[in-house]
Order: sequence, then structure tokens, then C-alpha cells
Amino acid sequence: MHGLPPQVITPRMLLSAYAQGVFPMAESRDDPEIFWVDPRYRGIIPLDGFRISRSLRRKIRREPFRVTFDSDFAGVVDGCADRDETWINVTILELYEALFAAGHAHSVELWEDDLLVGGVYGVTLGAAFFGESMFSRRTDASKIALAYLLDRLRAGGFTLFDTQFLTPHLASLGAVEIRRSEYHARLERAIGQEASFNAAGPAPTGLQLLQRMTQTS
Repeated sequence: MHGLPPQVITPRMLLSAYAQGVFPMAESRDDPEIFWVDPRYRGIIPLDGFRISRSLRRKIRREPFRVTFDSDFAGVVDGCADRDETWINVTILELYEALFAAGHAHSVELWEDDLLVGGVYGVTLGAAFFGESMFSRRTDASKIALAYLLDRLRAGGFTLFDTQFLTPHLASLGAVEIRRSEYHARLERAIGQEASFNAAGPAPTGLQLLQRMTQTS
């Protein structure tokens, strides 16, 4: 879709776009324009379909990272943009920080002491969570962040976890691909429902997380 100059985009417009099934991207970090994407096939993670391998279960049980929510949203977005090629430009960074300030964007952070080593962030609208990006500076950090995110979405009453595209990495964790028409139907139902990202409180222990995921799988 055609790009729009950055001054045209507002947080309200961004939420309206999500409600219609489209999301923004930039060609590169240095390109100031935004273009809208509505894929023919959409990636989603069924909230009861997250796959955890035996090795990942063992790692979660060991609790190698401290897990927080919404404690360093800007740091997570910066971590996601810290790669050779990225679709996150300054305009997108500022827009999502505005959504975070308004309570419509959230993040999961993984820490080693005071060092941010992984995380994931996204946008909420009704009972839909639109996963934007994730990063990992330690082995399995992004997988663990997703596990904690899925647990939080289930506890908060969310019904749709949109991953935008299906990648081999996401597919290995249980993500699937659906047609645009089916996605839009699920989206319409989800945004008409209520959910809360903060209903679950602090992060559970690794053992509690695994027990809850076993109960819902």
C-alpha cells in the first residue's frame, strides 16, 4: 500500500488501522514514510496451542531470567529495532510509545540482573493482541517471553493473538496461518470483547507458568 508522510499518522489513526486489520511498516530505519499492510494470509498463535519443547520446559523451570511487564517498553522496541535490517523507524517508535502511554501497547521484558536480554511488544484493542516484534540477546529468551505473554493473554481474557506473518520460528511454537477473510472475522469478534493485559498481576514462577500452560493445553 502507498506510503504516508510521518506527520499524517496519529495514534488514533493507528488504532483505527488495527481495527480494520492493517498494520504499519517502514521500508527501513532511515525511511520516514509509513505504508500499510493487510496480508492475504495472516499468522496467529492459538491461545491454547503454544508448543513448548522439553528443553524449553527445562529452561523455564530453571528461571534463567527475571520477567517483568511494561517496565521498559521503549527498551524492548529499541531491542527489536537493533538489527541490520528493520521496519521500525523513528516515526513508528514514537507512535508506539504514544500508544503505550495511552495503555494500548504493552511489553514483556526478560532481564539478567539489570541487563535487558529479550522481550516482545504489541498493541491491544478489545480482546485482540497484535504482536509487533520480539528480540533475544540470549538463547531462548524470545521463546520464554512469548510463553509468558501467552499466559498473560489467556489470564486477561484475550481471544486473538495476531503475529502478522508466519515464520518458521513462530510455526515451531504453534503459530498457524489463516486467510485474510477468516482473520478479519476473528478480529471483528475480538475487538468487540473486553480483556485486560494487567489482570494477571506479577509474573508467575517458571513452575507455575508450566502448570498453567499444561492445564489449558
